[in-house]
Amino acid sequence: MILQFAPLNSSVDEGFWHSFSSLKLDKLGIDDSPISITGFYAPCSHPQVSNHLTLLSSESLPSSSDEQSSTENTIHGNRNKCPVPGTLYNTNTVESFTKLDKQSLLKSEANKIWEDIQSGKALEDCALLSRFLVISFADLKKWSFRYWFAFPALVLDPPASLVELKPASEYFTSEEAESVSAACNEWRDSSLTTDVPFFLVSVSSDDSKATITPLKDWEACQGDHHKLLFGFYDPCHLPSNPGWPLRNYLALIRSKWNLETVWFFCYRESRGFADMSLSLVGQASITLSSDSSVPNSVGWELNKGKRAPRSISLANSMDPTRLAVSACDLNLKLMRWRALPSLDLNVLSSVKCLLLGAGTLGCQVARTLMGWGIRNITFVDYGKVAMSNPVRQSLYTFEDCVGRGEFKAVAAVKSLKQIFPAVESSGVVMAIPMPGHPISSQEEESVLGDCKRLRDLIESHDAVFLLTDTRESRWLPSLLCANANKIAINAALGFDSYMVMRHGAGPNSLSDDMQNLDINKTGRQRLGCYFCNDVVAPQDSMTDRTLDQQCTVTRPGLAPIAGALAVELLVGVLQHPLGIYAKGDNSSSSNGGNSDESPLGILPHQIRGSVSQFSQITLLGQASNSCTACSETVVSEYREKGNSFILEAINHPTYLEDLTGLTELKKAANSFSLDWEDDGDDDEAVDM
Repeated sequence: MILQFAPLNSSVDEGFWHSFSSLKLDKLGIDDSPISITGFYAPCSHPQVSNHLTLLSSESLPSSSDEQSSTENTIHGNRNKCPVPGTLYNTNTVESFTKLDKQSLLKSEANKIWEDIQSGKALEDCALLSRFLVISFADLKKWSFRYWFAFPALVLDPPASLVELKPASEYFTSEEAESVSAACNEWRDSSLTTDVPFFLVSVSSDDSKATITPLKDWEACQGDHHKLLFGFYDPCHLPSNPGWPLRNYLALIRSKWNLETVWFFCYRESRGFADMSLSLVGQASITLSSDSSVPNSVGWELNKGKRAPRSISLANSMDPTRLAVSACDLNLKLMRWRALPSLDLNVLSSVKCLLLGAGTLGCQVARTLMGWGIRNITFVDYGKVAMSNPVRQSLYTFEDCVGRGEFKAVAAVKSLKQIFPAVESSGVVMAIPMPGHPISSQEEESVLGDCKRLRDLIESHDAVFLLTDTRESRWLPSLLCANANKIAINAALGFDSYMVMRHGAGPNSLSDDMQNLDINKTGRQRLGCYFCNDVVAPQDSMTDRTLDQQCTVTRPGLAPIAGALAVELLVGVLQHPLGIYAKGDNSSSSNGGNSDESPLGILPHQIRGSVSQFSQITLLGQASNSCTACSETVVSEYREKGNSFILEAINHPTYLEDLTGLTELKKAANSFSLDWEDDGDDDEAVDM
């Protein structure tokens, strides 16, 4: 009777596919080279978990680039997980998966087993006899996986014949069975041998004592033994068939020792200990062959009795929030495959952004930030959602307007969480104190409290977006960003034009932070802020204004354009090696628009565009020593006087101009203008 074996079945932990997805997205990309993996099996201890080779979430995949296929790198000593080396062939398309030459792949793995037998390597590391392979295609958009296992088995020709097969308890005497059980339990408890799946069992004819030794000690076992058996961990529970690992075991025995009759011991357990009534002992007859060529091989796993791959979808079993995170990050991770391999996603996921203004610009900026994988967003706004807002401001709906209207900062956070539950967002309902808007003494405590709150918010975030409706509301944030040396991105809209810019580093940061930078590369000249080109201090732009002057009247396409550019500018700063100290590039000075320093291209200081002309230019402006927001004079005065400085700036329109020298500059300019006019009158009189 031909000896028949119970085939192995695959069992893949869901966590394996999660781990493999991360490996594919974060490291492998489009590289479809074979991957060394590790499978695990153990002696059968329960019929319901019988005859399986399992892939586990963290232990089956390589943890480093230099991982080898040998089981030497696997942690030994776990009696429930005998490691087996395998190879994973993952394709990038389902068409490639279908076209794989499965027979050639199986033959290649079988050849490795045969080579290990011939070289003697399989005697040193007998787990190599159970090599396996997996082919797969991972659809990471849908979180579905198509895969097919093969457990290569060398085919003996002619096949082995089964002479006898019975429970080990019937083959051994009671005394021998007790000794074999004790020896097996000791073998399994040893940290050196617990996961060694093939071994020799010898029973002394003198005292019925059983001894278990490694396969490489075959020669030493050729003594006066009553019984000598080839033992192996049998994952199968069937009483009439040995498990799949015996197939290649017999090929090794025939090739190395030329035995025509083999006694084998199928070791099985009950509750973690040797069970002689479940274990089997059999005798097989092997026909010797002089043919030294590689035997044929079989081993592709059947799926419900057919030669077909298996598939699994994790989408339904995954936590919806986790699924959303994976899906949202997919585009970013795919960027690194071909377009931007140097893109640092960790910087993006960890940055904290403060959005001052939750109106048309604020909504657009928040949505684009999430597209870049930025998850920590704080809104500051004092207004409520009006009926005119939802059609232009993408985070609000009609329900937010009903009644007195929801505060924008609160409604924006609620909307972000509905869009993406994993976002970490908060809203602060607060007005920003502004110069040119005098306050009474009764209001001072409240206003100074808002100043402190704004300062704390800016210092606790990494980047600040200035997106408010008025120019003067951007003054205090600009000053605080310069003082704390925070990245500040400013976006402003006209009727058909827009301006987006990044502020330079703070005036006091050069001596502290730039000592570790290449000064020749960065230059000591700071980039300007929003107020550096002004010759007047920020003033009240809201009083005595008609309705069209009070509202931000712009063409609807401006805010999405400017908001997107503002976020792209921030990402460029975050990815640039010099960060906030990066010089300002423009398209004419960057060799066709590709910066040598930034993986994303040029990193301009200012971007100005017009939709009426469909034009856009990049500009560069240096910091002004007379700037009312970021100059060293203003920052030093703020640091020295604190609240009293802020109150002076708020209540006295000319204070900032006097402090920075703009007053004298204007006087000089007016004097020059008057002189010019006088000269003109004299000339005109002469001509007449």
